[in-house]
Amino acid sequence: MVIAAIAIFLVAKAVPALRANTESFWTFEGWFPNDNPPQFGIGALAFGTVLSSLLALLMAVPVALGIALYLSHYAPRRLGNALGFLIDLLAAVPSVVFGLWGRDYFAQPVADLSAWLNRYFGWIPIFGDGPYGNSILLGSVVLAIMVLPIITSLSREVFRQTPTANEEAALALGATRWEMIRTAVLPYGRPGVIAAVMLGLGRALGETIALALTLGSTYAISFNILASGGNSIAANIANRFAEANDTGRGALIASGLVLFAITLIVNITARAIIYRRREFTESAA
Repeated sequence: MVIAAIAIFLVAKAVPALRANTESFWTFEGWFPNDNPPQFGIGALAFGTVLSSLLALLMAVPVALGIALYLSHYAPRRLGNALGFLIDLLAAVPSVVFGLWGRDYFAQPVADLSAWLNRYFGWIPIFGDGPYGNSILLGSVVLAIMVLPIITSLSREVFRQTPTANEEAALALGATRWEMIRTAVLPYGRPGVIAAVMLGLGRALGETIALALTLGSTYAISFNILASGGNSIAANIANRFAEANDTGRGALIASGLVLFAITLIVNITARAIIYRRREFTESAA
């Protein structure tokens, strides 16, 4: 009921602006809802939202799973608990702190990395020319650091729930510790890991302030993640809401409706994957 009420509210507020729009809402790459006539589109914003979130997951998931496995099966109990507590604290840091840190202290190292990537891997389209600064890469790195504690904490708890009998059986058959993890821990924890990754993806898709401070606020679809530019739906709402007129606010609400639909699809997909995995596991048992 709550989800339906939110959807109805967003649709009701967005329809007048969508009717006034003189360009294609899905393909137009500009954002001029305050003009007369208004012109705006969601294409570039949705592209930047999805691209930055996927890049963040690509960087965060392997590191998070490695940390979770170390804390649950390699580190001594006291050290694992202490490090786990420190990682959990990262999830409590406000996003504006990550955004300011990324913009003021991490932007130059990422710019140097971008120049290096372009010098040696410039033949790959995503590593194009500069100028380097606030870019999709910078925003994705900040997002990766933000979703890392969420994925790590949930994955660690899932790995710790592996039945001791399964682990001991694998070790008794002569498996090494890594073979035991690969054959007993990872298959058992796969649904939980998928849920953790999807939860991290949801956090990345909806992140606002950190991306508003680290992206270049441009409206263009480009696979070059190194050059200054990029934008996302949530960051655009934060940047443009204060200056928006009635049509502009309706346009921002329409973009929020698209973000709402994307996150809803992600959650439904995650639930379907977990359900099918659980069904397969129960039938195999």
